[in-house]
Amino acid sequence: MVFIVILLQSLIVTAWLLVLGRVFMSWIDPRFERPLSQFVYSLTEPVLAPIRNVLPRTGMLDLSPLVLLLGLGLLMRVVLAL
Repeated sequence: MVFIVILLQSLIVTAWLLVLGRVFMSWIDPRFERPLSQFVYSLTEPVLAPIRNVLPRTGMLDLSPLVLLLGLGLLMRVVLAL
């Protein structure tokens, strides 16, 4: 059971860091043209796109990474409670 909890924590932290990295990269490379940016984009877009479709349009501001980061934080609290 301990192994599963540690594995879940590692996956959640990795996902959290990828989303945060995507946010920072969007400031530097907004069109995701560099290879590292494309890699992070390809890993995070399948999760962010459905969230973006559910959220109301806010113009140029994309709140989907914030929603995902909050969700991952909540999931981490649940995993830590196990």
